[in-house]
Amino acid sequence: MTPAGGAVVTAVAPIGMRDREQGTVTFTTSLGFDRKLDRIRRDPRIALAYHAREHGFANAPDFVLVQGEATPLTRPDRRLLEDVIGPQSERFMGPPKRGRLFWDRWLREYYGDRVPVTVRVERIVAWPDAQAAGEPRVFGVPLPEAPPAAQAEPKNGAGPRLDAEAAARKIGALPNQLLAFVGADGYPVVQPVQIGAGEPRGVELGSARPLPPGGRRAGLLAHRYNAGLVGLETRGYTGWMTVGDDLEHALYAPHTGFGFRAPANKTLLLLANGFLAKRGLRRARRRAAAASQS
Repeated sequence: MTPAGGAVVTAVAPIGMRDREQGTVTFTTSLGFDRKLDRIRRDPRIALAYHAREHGFANAPDFVLVQGEATPLTRPDRRLLEDVIGPQSERFMGPPKRGRLFWDRWLREYYGDRVPVTVRVERIVAWPDAQAAGEPRVFGVPLPEAPPAAQAEPKNGAGPRLDAEAAARKIGALPNQLLAFVGADGYPVVQPVQIGAGEPRGVELGSARPLPPGGRRAGLLAHRYNAGLVGLETRGYTGWMTVGDDLEHALYAPHTGFGFRAPANKTLLLLANGFLAKRGLRRARRRAAAASQS
């Protein structure tokens, strides 16, 4: 969730962490991504979309949306990292890179500053179709009966602030394409979309599920995950969505963009991950220090 009433989509690897008895699912993030953690602390309502099956161990249902309230740990837990997160991660990513002379020091922040975010599940919605078509099975709190109300346009206008044609090319080239917005009950909704043509007015979107009528803030993400995260690529945007009369087509105006493409070589990937983790943690510590003095 964003402070302005929209939603941001970001790709994560949940590595199968859940507790059926407690009714929770967990993913990990880095302390270097402190803005994400700040957003979650500000509004703990969150959604997780389980959908990319190429490198996992689940095969059905094809699209699962989990909504609930998230609680991030405030600091890394060494026992949790070594006894739970490490073995779970190895199942998907392989064993960690080790080496006292270089790798242990270079990857210390990458492996050591992971913090779990535990989501107390309120609702699970499951579709047998990868595009979330048809009637889903719903577990937990029932879905709202009415769609969310339209939102007021931003003060700076609802039109594109980035090149919409370039955005359509970038996200259209990636296989997994997701849209997010705030639902009628205040939880983020994530659903698959199909990327159409880009034009000066925005990016055309298609959806197998009805979209909420009117205009609203929305997040858009496309990504490709490869085995072991080698060569992964993500492209994301925040912006404004205007839905057509048929409720299955929309025009998306990108306002801000972000993206990341990992090296296609495992060693280069680990070198990059170590550098980004060190830099991100330093930035997070500087922001925390500045906030404590203000």
